[in-house]
Amino acid sequence: MSAHKSEAPANDEQHVVHKSNLEDFEREGEVRYPFLLSYREVKLLGIAGVGFFLDAYDLFIINPVATMLQYRLYGGQPLPPNLEGFVKAGANIGSVIGQFAFGYSADYFGRKAVYGKELMLIIFATIGTICDPTGVLSPSGTLIWLGVWRIILGIGIGGDYPMSASVATDRANLARRGTLLGYIFANQGWGSFVGSLATIIVLLCYKQTMDVDGHTSRVDGVWRILIGISLIPAFGTLYQRLTLPESTRYTEARKAAQRVQDEESIEELKKKSNADPSVAEKVVSDNNSSSEEGTRTPTEAESAAAASKTRAKELAEAKKGHFKDFFAYFSEWRHLKVLLGTCTCWFLLDIAFYGVNLNQNVVLEQIGFDGKDGSPWNRLFKIGVGNLIVTALGFVPGYYVSILTIEKLGRKWIQIQGFLMAALFLGILAGKFTTLSTPAFIVCFAFLQFFFNFGANMTTYCYPAEVFPTRFRASAHGMSAACGKAGAIISALAFNSLSKSIGTPAVLWIFFACCIAGAACTLLLPEVRGRDPDVIYEQELREHGHAHH
Repeated sequence: MSAHKSEAPANDEQHVVHKSNLEDFEREGEVRYPFLLSYREVKLLGIAGVGFFLDAYDLFIINPVATMLQYRLYGGQPLPPNLEGFVKAGANIGSVIGQFAFGYSADYFGRKAVYGKELMLIIFATIGTICDPTGVLSPSGTLIWLGVWRIILGIGIGGDYPMSASVATDRANLARRGTLLGYIFANQGWGSFVGSLATIIVLLCYKQTMDVDGHTSRVDGVWRILIGISLIPAFGTLYQRLTLPESTRYTEARKAAQRVQDEESIEELKKKSNADPSVAEKVVSDNNSSSEEGTRTPTEAESAAAASKTRAKELAEAKKGHFKDFFAYFSEWRHLKVLLGTCTCWFLLDIAFYGVNLNQNVVLEQIGFDGKDGSPWNRLFKIGVGNLIVTALGFVPGYYVSILTIEKLGRKWIQIQGFLMAALFLGILAGKFTTLSTPAFIVCFAFLQFFFNFGANMTTYCYPAEVFPTRFRASAHGMSAACGKAGAIISALAFNSLSKSIGTPAVLWIFFACCIAGAACTLLLPEVRGRDPDVIYEQELREHGHAHH
């Protein structure tokens, strides 16, 4: 995926400065349906989408793996609750660290310098996980080993959120930006689906050994294979990520603030030297000569060296002022309000979304796929089939309805209706939890999953990537995503104890309240369809500069 620099003629330079230098294909006329991607966009989707596939696969697979470890370590008895919580929450805890760290690094050091490192961390942690010495360590030691490696895995998975969102948005056609982000995020649905499918297939391969011959401890091989499968797509895209060049949009965004400052200082000098205009003319000509390649250099080699020195100086200046500019930008209420909106909506969504999805045993129990009876193999297989049904019903369809409609309906509308419809079905499940028939329960649950994904689960990912300017995009996206994961951690750790103390219907009412609050917080956000935050940011810088003169 090469980033083409836009070559504007000299007389168009001022126009390009004001409109921000976009990728060539971003200025294409709108000739296709938004959901039909070009070859370069499909390639980008492959590179960036793998992270979300792995995210969902790894977060999903820990549920069947935890059940398998019951048979390997505890003779079929439940895992100790505190250690089970540590293993299941490990990846989410790591994600919070990764989202903050990689988000800020991507803005500060550049996408190219950082992209791919999070995938290397995922590969490293996955290998560490499958090397768990179950026969050597005590059962508790085995689970602690698993939990620690899952925290490291989570740092890589978390880092992928701001990295892939920024890399894709930097290169996206403005009219298809939401669609491209939607396609990338929809890989979560496929990750969960493939996770449940892989569980069934690997268990079928082990049926003879485990079920017929009675070697239940061989389940040790099943969970290692399931976790190891995720290395295939990870290795498949690692080289592409590490060699992806920096995008033009990112490079130009780094220089934009410096460019505006230079223009302001020239304006200032012009005012001061009204008595002697030659002073200002000299300054303007000096400034132009430093940015135009080859105008005052005798050879092409010297010209290239001068141009690259100027670029390096501009980027160094942009890096030096990044922290200050970040705080200056978010110290304004109009920008802080949007950041609070993206963080709060994601936090509230993930409390409900992960509260439901990390505890699917409640749902599987209702539909008769909880694996409560039969041989260990039969129990595990039944849970695998149940998970496949749940994933196929609501996960995948919801993502693709979002993709097809996001450019027509807009992000704000999809997010608000998604929150409200999810609240409706949570209310039905909570109010009729004990009286709903199995088919009615399945239908309600499928609609709940559908409106999570044709709704806030999709748009909370798109919003921070589209609403903030390129210079602060990855940092703001990382902060928003970290708030979401904080909600997921709270939900994962509190759900079981709350269910026991106040009952599952009462917990579902809490999720209902979170969805209503999420719809209200969405009102803080602007609609971002067709909106270029870089153009807006540059205009704000100019207005700010004029206000100070």
